[in-house]
Amino acid sequence: MTEVRAKKYLGQHFLTDESIARRTVDSISPDSRRILEIGPGMGVLTKYLIARENTDLHVIEIDHESTDYLHSHYPHLHVIEGDFLRYDLSTLFQDTFTIVGNFPYNISSQILFKVFDMRDQVCEVVGMFQKEVAERVTAGPGSKTYGILSVLLSAFYDTEYLFTVHENVFNPPPKVKSAVIRLKRNEVTRLECNEKLFVQVVKAGFNQRRKTLRNALRSANLPIDSIDGDTLSKRAEQLSVAQFIELTKNIETCTQQPLS
Repeated sequence: MTEVRAKKYLGQHFLTDESIARRTVDSISPDSRRILEIGPGMGVLTKYLIARENTDLHVIEIDHESTDYLHSHYPHLHVIEGDFLRYDLSTLFQDTFTIVGNFPYNISSQILFKVFDMRDQVCEVVGMFQKEVAERVTAGPGSKTYGILSVLLSAFYDTEYLFTVHENVFNPPPKVKSAVIRLKRNEVTRLECNEKLFVQVVKAGFNQRRKTLRNALRSANLPIDSIDGDTLSKRAEQLSVAQFIELTKNIETCTQQPLS
């Protein structure tokens, strides 16, 4: 497998525009001191992250050729050769930390679901995603791009679409535009409902997003028959986070025992 084909296989498109790299790193909150970069490749973001003062920086990269390059060019950098999705991040930082990266498009949603699972540790995310994913994450109720990640992440993060990145600043150029977004942990420590059930309700609603919530949730075998009001006549994309929380509370009261 040639070098370029290997990078495509890994879902990587390397950023070649230094101004985009600087702007991405500059978008990190000034008080972020513990940072994990995902998929640094040949270090286009890494060199600017290293230049930040008082920063405890770790990078994780699955490609052996890239890790060799990073070891040789940044000998004092803590480089982890491994799969972010499988790595136990609790071994890296004892406190909260920021995640940064030009994220591989083929696993970007999985990365965000892991961020959601680690919301008590991940205080901020600044990264580049496929534009479609970036719009989905930062969308609000009523938007066609509003979906599962929009609701789950905005329940615990303030999400912000920062800027669009065009195809010609990558090697090899992707077939789609990209965008940099920022997720900043909000003050919500716990939802006012069963969080496991909340996730189940959100996923069930959007998995059949063309149906009303009554039909979508009934298909998922959730107990909704005794719920009053017009919420169930709406589609999932019409509900805010607060409305999903209220719906979850109502469903929980319909069960004989609260789900744990």
